[in-house]
Amino acid sequence: MTPPAEAGSGAGAEAGAAVGADVGAELGSGGVVGTEGVGAAPREPDAKAPAQERRLHFLTPLRRAWVPIAATIGIVAQQGENVTDWVTAVSVALRVLALAALVLVFGVYGFLSWWFTHYAVTDTELRIRSGLLFRRTAHIRLDRIQAIDVTRPLLARMAGVAKLRIDVIGTDDKDELAFLAEDEAVALRAELLARAAGFAPAEAVVLGEAPERSLLRVAPRDLAVSMLLTLSAWAALAAGLAGPLVVWWLSASPWAALVTLLPLLGAVWKGTAGRFLAEYDWTVAESPDGLRLDHGMLDRAHETVPPGRVQTVRIVEPLLWRRRGWVRVELAVAGSKNDVLVPVATRAAAHAVVARVLPGVDLGGLVFEPSPRSGSRWVVPVWWKGYGLAVSEDVFAARHGRLCRRTEIVPHAKVQSVRLSQGPWKRTRGVADVHVDTGANATVTARLRGAAEAADLLRAQAARSRTSRAAARPDRWMT
Repeated sequence: MTPPAEAGSGAGAEAGAAVGADVGAELGSGGVVGTEGVGAAPREPDAKAPAQERRLHFLTPLRRAWVPIAATIGIVAQQGENVTDWVTAVSVALRVLALAALVLVFGVYGFLSWWFTHYAVTDTELRIRSGLLFRRTAHIRLDRIQAIDVTRPLLARMAGVAKLRIDVIGTDDKDELAFLAEDEAVALRAELLARAAGFAPAEAVVLGEAPERSLLRVAPRDLAVSMLLTLSAWAALAAGLAGPLVVWWLSASPWAALVTLLPLLGAVWKGTAGRFLAEYDWTVAESPDGLRLDHGMLDRAHETVPPGRVQTVRIVEPLLWRRRGWVRVELAVAGSKNDVLVPVATRAAAHAVVARVLPGVDLGGLVFEPSPRSGSRWVVPVWWKGYGLAVSEDVFAARHGRLCRRTEIVPHAKVQSVRLSQGPWKRTRGVADVHVDTGANATVTARLRGAAEAADLLRAQAARSRTSRAAARPDRWMT
């Protein structure tokens, strides 16, 4: 069957606040096109027979009970001494009774949030209903699905459950089903992708997960060494150690130093150990539904880079990596927050993976022309040598940076607009910048080009983008 063409734009709608909206709501804002009031019958977007509704995993209430528990802990922490006085003023029996009442309330909350949450798959959409007092229904159109990821946090892996996260075009947040049995999550993901590709419902259910072929695996040793050779990680660590000491010396207050230390430690953790845990055992595999990324030591994630929807590819080459020939590959995908394709790999291996994302593009064959010396060296002294531009039949590529070199590649078909900018100082030196905007709200800039060259580049790039969009393949699943 021919897959349906992508049409329309997703809309977001947020249901009412308060506890009623929270009961049973484990959903983002993406893909919601309708909500229901108290007592209202569910709205059916199509005239076909209603699909069979399913519930989440029976362990889900245990996780959802943490919402009121966290709120209670926050209140207790805020009141502090008052809570201590209240507790000491009552007898032991009343304390036990109050604790039992809280456990009962939390348990009932978790159970009701699970009982009133259902999901169903129709020919055209995934429908998720939730809420006890304030009913909320998310209608996620299958032809607007950008990606479907399966994530397994540490405790979820121990319990044999997984979370299904759904990227929808035109939204910033992801809808999610948390939690499903691992086998059920994988089967539901395969079914949704098959339906989005245009397969008949009967075929979509039995197709199962598409086969995959391994392309790349990042060894943990290489990942650890790459972080040790990253200057930004050492700079963050130095700031985390020196910042609190300077604050302590200037203020003579250990509390001020502690307040400074905590956020710095968080930043250091995120850029070092936290990043290592998240990118551990990174594997890239190719399948009909896109490139599959599996990674994580404690929390295991299974993500998909959708075919044909990559707007920009960025090749990052830190200074200390170049001797080893290592690079990092990052992506910009419209409506998706999956921004890493390869955390570290040799240049040849990374180029081979990028060739699967941008078919027909030979990154090794790009020849970068540096910015003209005559005008650029007065606008950006020394660092002007890091700027370069390459334009091929398929892509527009700009390079910048000397210590950490970044090369950004945009397929001509993904260019939304082209702009030229030139400040007063640049006008006197005869140079200008050319900006290329993409559908992922990102901009690739060819800086410090000659004024005449920039004007010609502006007109030529607009023409290339127009003709490339007309000849581009449709962005569809499994095609």
